[in-house]
Amino acid sequence: MLALTFGGAVAPASFAQAQDVQFRIGPDGVGIYERDRDDRYRDDYRRGCSPREAQIAARDSGLRRPEVVRVTRRSVTVQGWTRYGPDRIVFANRRGCPEIG
Repeated sequence: MLALTFGGAVAPASFAQAQDVQFRIGPDGVGIYERDRDDRYRDDYRRGCSPREAQIAARDSGLRRPEVVRVTRRSVTVQGWTRYGPDRIVFANRRGCPEIG
């Protein structure tokens, strides 16, 4: 009975530590890898609108030769050409690059 109580007390601590370990099966066999906790913060573009995504969205909206001219915490501004002349599109710096102006 003592072993069951001791095992129950240790299991939650082991489970929390096991989240940092990955098991991968590949051409080299099975491997155990420790996950880097900073991986999810390394690519900030996943949390917002990257300049490349803004260029693609501007091109999809009809802007030719789009060029990112300003990136702030809240917006990404892209300039380019339409058939009427120079134009610009402002996207929110959020995932999916919604157009705001």
